[in-house]
Amino acid sequence: MYKLVLCWRYLRTRYIAIASIISVTLGVATMIVVNAVMSGFSNEMHKRLHGILSDIVVESVNINGIDDVEPMKKEIQRLVGDDLHGITTVVHVPAVLSFQYRQEYITRHVNLIGIDDKTHAAVSEFGQYLLHPNNRKQLSFALPNGGYLTHDLLADSNVRERTQLKNAGWPYRRYRVESEREYRRQIEQTKRIQPQQLTEGVPGTAAVTSGKVPTDPLSSPVEGVPLDPYSQHLEEQVFDPLHDQHTGIILGFSMASVRNRSDDGMIEDNFFCLPGDDVRVTLPSSGSPPKPIHESFTIVDFYESKMSEYDSSFAFVPLRRLQELRGMIDPVTGAAAVTSIQLKLRDGVTLSTVRDKLRARFPVDQFPVRIQTWRDMQGPLLAAVRMETTILNILLFLIIAVAGFGILATFFMIVVEKTRDVGILKSLGAPSSGIMSIFLTYGFSLGLAGSGVGMVLGLAFVANINEIAAALEWCTGHEVFDPTVYYFHKIPTIINAFTISWIVFGAILIAVMASVLPALRAARLHPVEALRYE
Repeated sequence: MYKLVLCWRYLRTRYIAIASIISVTLGVATMIVVNAVMSGFSNEMHKRLHGILSDIVVESVNINGIDDVEPMKKEIQRLVGDDLHGITTVVHVPAVLSFQYRQEYITRHVNLIGIDDKTHAAVSEFGQYLLHPNNRKQLSFALPNGGYLTHDLLADSNVRERTQLKNAGWPYRRYRVESEREYRRQIEQTKRIQPQQLTEGVPGTAAVTSGKVPTDPLSSPVEGVPLDPYSQHLEEQVFDPLHDQHTGIILGFSMASVRNRSDDGMIEDNFFCLPGDDVRVTLPSSGSPPKPIHESFTIVDFYESKMSEYDSSFAFVPLRRLQELRGMIDPVTGAAAVTSIQLKLRDGVTLSTVRDKLRARFPVDQFPVRIQTWRDMQGPLLAAVRMETTILNILLFLIIAVAGFGILATFFMIVVEKTRDVGILKSLGAPSSGIMSIFLTYGFSLGLAGSGVGMVLGLAFVANINEIAAALEWCTGHEVFDPTVYYFHKIPTIINAFTISWIVFGAILIAVMASVLPALRAARLHPVEALRYE
């Protein structure tokens, strides 16, 4: 009992110990905040990376793709068995996309991805990042008749509504086509060309002279390619954008818009094009050497994953149409090649085990394919995040280590000052282990108090981190967390009980270890030597 009494007495009277407690408190609180924020960012990044990538990807090393797809799919299904949740095929090819904005053409490099609208949802969370509610349930490349989400589901009150999406789809497309036609009519009325007046009234003259059917310029199925005026199926060639659409395409959100902050401080998205607009895509064929292929597509939806790498470069089209354009379909057998086969496994299945099984069945020296998990494909990025988190934890733990050296110095001072008390206790029969336990308990108390207060302080900071960030922005006039850069509207945080436990345990352990040497010195004091000069 005397050990606890003396420990409490030393703790109450030695105010220098408060400095050690504060050091431990700040170290623990800082580590909890940093780990919560890093875990939040890492979780958001993992969700968005995994949202477009399936669990396992069997990818061709050749851009021309895998020819014998069906036999390989059947063999994969046999090997994986009941662990397989879904399987789909994909064609991935680099391309160039261009569209008109304010009488100027904007050209961008894109990763064109052909997906199967019936099976792709079974291997990834692609659907939940689309802006049309119907496409979130069942993907379709048909242009909807409006109904797009105008609010960012992850946004807060400082993000302006996307009013441009209210009439996107067929209403916007018809309005745009009618406006364009009216504009062209006005141009024709003000700029009459004499050769046209000379041939006016002569049936078929314009078609024979120009080689084009005298229809609206927007009616051509492929821009710049004349229609055959003598075709027996002329009505099948006429493309009316008021009622017809090209093959649907889903663009990454950042490819068609830019996010900025308006003068009133609101965050808003400004669009270059909308669902209903037509875009032009140039892609390579699968032949050797590849030849450029030009095709028109109609935007039917946007893909918004909040990952700038995806949203600014990905475009999705129907798998079959992309295979037809690139010449990946065998004209004799009808078999279509693909560039990758994607697998979704059931929950709880170890990805690396299935990956190794597939690699053993399809060795790279016999099959020109690369088999990877989604973590393997994003290995450098995930490794960089893990290393950053590890380095931060090491650096922050040094703060607690500094507090440990403070405890060590404080305890040595106490041992020197309390030499007389130690000598009296030992002369009264107190064992060395009892003397040692006084200082070890003292160190444990400092560590427990500091880590406990630090844990409460850190958790409170994490719970109110966005309010604290807003207060700092108001005080400094500078934005702490800019959502126009990160595409997050709030600082993401995740509190992990295991992480908090090892932080608190580590802080207490450092405090106890810092008290070991002073405790040993006090335990080794001889009572005669301790009382000689008293």
